[in-house]
Amino acid sequence: MNAPPLDVAMKLRLRAEDDWPSILDVWVASWRATYPEIDFDARRDWLVRHLRDLEAVGAVTLCLFDAGSRLAGFVVINPADGWLDQICVAPDRFGAGLGASLLSAARNVSPSLIRLDVNADNVRAIRFYERDGFSRVGRGANSLSGRETIMMEWRAQR
Repeated sequence: MNAPPLDVAMKLRLRAEDDWPSILDVWVASWRATYPEIDFDARRDWLVRHLRDLEAVGAVTLCLFDAGSRLAGFVVINPADGWLDQICVAPDRFGAGLGASLLSAARNVSPSLIRLDVNADNVRAIRFYERDGFSRVGRGANSLSGRETIMMEWRAQR
């Protein structure tokens, strides 16, 4: 599935050091909208360490900014193995096509394969990935929350 064209005022770029406050705010707000019972504010330091560790082994963090230079979303993907670790959209932008645009950007980084884990009870996310050509390929558990996960993957059509 192709992403809708980005609003011409939107800008996609690699993460910069001064993006951390916005990344953390979007990440917390996005996850809080999905799982309000979990204290994602308490996980801010974990996310910084986690993304730095991923970037140290080749992952890239792409940030999508709106016309007002406000972070609208971001995606973290490793081009070496296609592992998509994070994709977050600001909750006030849910349903605006930004997730599809970020997924398209991830495909540009990893054009053959994208793999990810999604919480099994996150029906909205599962539908999003399935609409975009992902298949369910396995099951597991989230290492932080213990929630059941579904491994999904997308492969380029040959």
